[in-house]
Amino acid sequence: MPQFELSHILLRTSLYTSHFNPEPEHNNHQQLISLELHNHENWLLGGARFKNSFGQDSVYLYGGKSWPFWRSGQHLEARTKLTAGILHGYRGEYRDKIPFNHFGVAPAALPSVGLRWHRLETDLVIFGTAGVMVTGGIRF
Repeated sequence: MPQFELSHILLRTSLYTSHFNPEPEHNNHQQLISLELHNHENWLLGGARFKNSFGQDSVYLYGGKSWPFWRSGQHLEARTKLTAGILHGYRGEYRDKIPFNHFGVAPAALPSVGLRWHRLETDLVIFGTAGVMVTGGIRF
């Protein structure tokens, strides 16, 4: 069985959110906090706690991979990333706002594009057909 040898940890938060089709009930202040464990082969495991589009406490547990596509030295990098996992938190009248949320847990996949400069990172994350979020974080 392959081992997950830790390269770095990424701690992130949400900086900006916008919905493609905004509704008055939409929350654009996700208060996201996430922690990702990365290995040397660009695989990652993570978890995030945030307020969903309807202000409900939610959790996303995921795995994924990033693909660097441009570098300038060791300190500046552009990359794409794809994560996939399970999403929990859409309840009550908002339960059906995400697909396959039959048991209160739904599958999710989030593509992003991002930049790293030294220990700082930022990502533009697309959350389905609903909107985009800009995150910022620091590597440890």
